[in-house]
Amino acid sequence: MATYIDLFAGCGGLSLGLRKAGFECLFAVEQHQDAFDTYRHNLIEGDEQPFLWPDWLPFGPHDVVELSKQKVAQLRSLRGKVDLIAGGPPCQGFSTNGRRNPDDPRSKMVEAYLDIVDLVRPPLVLIENVRGFVSMPHASGGTYADAVGHRLGELGYQCWSDVVLASDYGVPQRRPRYICIAARKGSLPGVDALSRLRTARRDFLSSRSLWPGPVSSRDAMSDFALNSDEPLPDPEWGAAGFKAVTRRDDVVLSAYQELMRQDAHMQPSDRRIPRHSTATATRMRTILETCTPGRNLTPADRKRLGVGKRSTTPLDGNAPSPTVTTLPDDIIHYADARTMSVRELARLQSFPDWFTFKGPYTTGGARRQTACPKYTQVGNAVPPLLAEAIGEVLLGLLRDQKCAKLPEIA
Repeated sequence: MATYIDLFAGCGGLSLGLRKAGFECLFAVEQHQDAFDTYRHNLIEGDEQPFLWPDWLPFGPHDVVELSKQKVAQLRSLRGKVDLIAGGPPCQGFSTNGRRNPDDPRSKMVEAYLDIVDLVRPPLVLIENVRGFVSMPHASGGTYADAVGHRLGELGYQCWSDVVLASDYGVPQRRPRYICIAARKGSLPGVDALSRLRTARRDFLSSRSLWPGPVSSRDAMSDFALNSDEPLPDPEWGAAGFKAVTRRDDVVLSAYQELMRQDAHMQPSDRRIPRHSTATATRMRTILETCTPGRNLTPADRKRLGVGKRSTTPLDGNAPSPTVTTLPDDIIHYADARTMSVRELARLQSFPDWFTFKGPYTTGGARRQTACPKYTQVGNAVPPLLAEAIGEVLLGLLRDQKCAKLPEIA
């Protein structure tokens, strides 16, 4: 049995992939109640695989920084009992779409992550983040990727890191991600962990009928459609005037759709579509008809159409989506003059249809600082299919470590 701890777990995209690959979770740390509720519903309460949650950690949301300070002895006691620490510290401080503030408190969470690695000293470490992680300046000099590699080296780890595309691993979304895999020094002689990930790619995709790919936006969600005459009311929000897309269960239009439907025999949740004014819908139709699909609107297009947002992209149905963000109006459906439901964006992230999201759809006002709505949970998640591909490689590395005999923990 290979065990792991998921730090900054979010709604569970990374854990879902690791568990499908064969790992068993000891515990997960996520500070937002809404995201933790989603994680609990799908991966604890809704999973036959038991959790090994320790008695010393109250069951509920937690802050990684506080955990690293308050549970030092308990975390150190896990040495030799945990095979992997995995996680992606919140990426807003590193994203090229944001302000990239080195003093952003979220950027400090990287240090807490590495402090827990220091306490537990697992055989393997996985860090996932946005591409901007490799260019974001660190206070010590160099970038955050440099600083992480240096600290892990000091802790006795060898690191392999690079930026990979989620679309290379069956996810219908380009989504470039920084991946760092670290193993205790001397435990994997002659091995390049990321070369293994790339080499395993063909077998991983072929076993799911996704080779050679890539999976397009249309491949991902063309089985979700609006009623041809009048969109049907949303099962939960119809009384408030919201409509919903319906999954066409009479057809399976791609191997990817078949994969996402496994174990999901009922209509999935979270199919509510936003309500657009006539003017907004007309503008979106003009965008679909006159702008380059799959590309962010140019400054000239934004001026011509009166669009104030800097990030608006009409999907290209014949290509993977751009990176799904936390804002529901960043991407326009490839055929319909509308933005998309949580479920459609979850398909672009490779969440299976049985996975249900908890919490509000969106938030505003005072709640914006504390809530983690469904759209945010989806946009922040690690694509489960990418996590599963990485997880299979990590299991192989663990087997090799056991054959080579791990060096003693310092």
